[in-house]
Amino acid sequence: MSKKQKFPHLLGSKWTAKQKTWGWRHFQVVNRKNQGQWVFAEMMASCDPSVRFWINAKQLKDKNLWDAGWKTHDEMQKPDDDSDDLLIIGV
Repeated sequence: MSKKQKFPHLLGSKWTAKQKTWGWRHFQVVNRKNQGQWVFAEMMASCDPSVRFWINAKQLKDKNLWDAGWKTHDEMQKPDDDSDDLLIIGV
């Protein structure tokens, strides 16, 4: 039986950087490279195809650096935790 591929849906996935990266926030994975135990993704800026760089795919899982999908500025301002805060009032 073959080994399970790491990051099987990486190619073509879209990402939003939490901070501007090379002047942009929205990127798409246009290539992947396996090197031993490591998987790398080639990122391309969605608004400027000349902006490309390679990143360790594990970094895309870091929610402090990246959000899956393309997010608007307003969506990025919302906290990640969608749960309601519990307000406890003394009796």
